[in-house]
Amino acid sequence: MDIVQPIALAMGASWASGMNLYAAVLTLGILSVTGNMVLPPDLAILANPLVIGAAGLMYAVEFFADKIPGVDSLNDALHTFIRIPAGALLAMGSVSGVAEPWQAAAALVLGGVVSAGSHAAKTGGRALINTSPEPFSNWFASVFEDVIVVIGLLLALFKPVVFLIWMALFALLLIWLLPKLLRGLKAIWQRLQGLRGTNGEPGRGLAATFKGPPDSAGPSARPPAERP
Repeated sequence: MDIVQPIALAMGASWASGMNLYAAVLTLGILSVTGNMVLPPDLAILANPLVIGAAGLMYAVEFFADKIPGVDSLNDALHTFIRIPAGALLAMGSVSGVAEPWQAAAALVLGGVVSAGSHAAKTGGRALINTSPEPFSNWFASVFEDVIVVIGLLLALFKPVVFLIWMALFALLLIWLLPKLLRGLKAIWQRLQGLRGTNGEPGRGLAATFKGPPDSAGPSARPPAERP
């Protein structure tokens, strides 16, 4: 049996899960119930109306949360513990019908790595975008992510070779992008932790933002020679 299709589906499902788990589950479920694809046996549950309804509800909630700067980053942080394990399970389920147990286990590991990579790219990129005062870049990024999730899954299902080429390009982009994202996030953190007072002395983390200048503490805070 051709192994390219299940491999493409495994990578596509895990990659899409890292971006938007609920959009991925909703897309796969709808394609299955409309007869446009046959899900592997271990993923057939995704075509259940209850699963589709729950995925649709959670996608709607995340759709609006993802458009609010700050809330989207909090949502991404919380979903670190959901998207990556779900991506690994989707990958394993995609190949379990045609692969040996050790191959399914390999897909589980690979799926976790792929979903972690796409989730890291999404989370880091959105955190940097949130430093912009205008909301439009955030909205554009959110809609773009949803669109490429659907496109990526369609390619994985119907043009698996094209999708695998896309994934190779994404891996190269991720290798180039992640160090830059990490440097950007580190700069943001240092900016928050290195806030300075009006006298130019380094602040002491975020708590420094709630303190006035050193002289505001009154005469007792001044050196003895400067007291009246």
